[in-house]
Amino acid sequence: MTLSPVKTVPVDDVALAYRECGSGYPIVLINGLASTMDTWNPPVLAQLSLYFRVIIFDNRGTGYSSVSDKPFSISLFARDTATLMDALGIPSAHVLGISMGASVAQELVLGFPDMVNKLILAAGECGGAEAVRAPPEIIAQLTDKTGTMADVVNRMFTLLFPPSWLADHDPFHYCPEVYETTANEIVARQVSAFLGWTGSFVRLGAIHSPTLVITGTDDVIVPPVNSRILGGRIPGAELVEIPGAGHGLAYQFPDRFCDEVIRFLNR
Repeated sequence: MTLSPVKTVPVDDVALAYRECGSGYPIVLINGLASTMDTWNPPVLAQLSLYFRVIIFDNRGTGYSSVSDKPFSISLFARDTATLMDALGIPSAHVLGISMGASVAQELVLGFPDMVNKLILAAGECGGAEAVRAPPEIIAQLTDKTGTMADVVNRMFTLLFPPSWLADHDPFHYCPEVYETTANEIVARQVSAFLGWTGSFVRLGAIHSPTLVITGTDDVIVPPVNSRILGGRIPGAELVEIPGAGHGLAYQFPDRFCDEVIRFLNR
């Protein structure tokens, strides 16, 4: 797999950075909270690129993308994604959103239904009062950027992966090296946008794109009951739960993750 060099395109009042790999029908991948495009697991990108033109990008303010004073919202991130697709000449694509990116993907398919062919919601939730949130101590740990980079990374690993898996696996062997950064101010703005999202619960019945909902049974950041809510309310949605997987399911089990996604997309 060869990723293209980083390129940028004007989107609304910012410039979004993106990269591509593979060829064929496009699939757009939408990052989670405070994540940059280099957090996508290379084995996942490699497998998807055997079948599809894979587009990854930095949300506004993260990584190589620029930022403005415009208030962040999940709907804004969805409009950014739609405008990026327009700029790349992509009238419709498969869309895979993970974590907060699954929220963005829901707003994208609800606001721009013709742009989303098939939809994959990984480790996601419906937001609003109906979402089942992680305990406050998990949220605090997730957003704690104090200490050295090693401190931050180790805190993140204990959230992304179940203790039973960490006991037998070195997460550094499963996760890519990350070079892009996201400023603490941007993290705070994204957290505010995510927690302030009024959610999709009452609108999920309006999603008509074929949908795969995928989660790990041991996810403590976005508890798997959220995926069951999504799977139960999106018409015809397929729900897959990966046993023993945490929020970092695409790092823990990249082959299983890709097998489910590719099977769904090629069906």
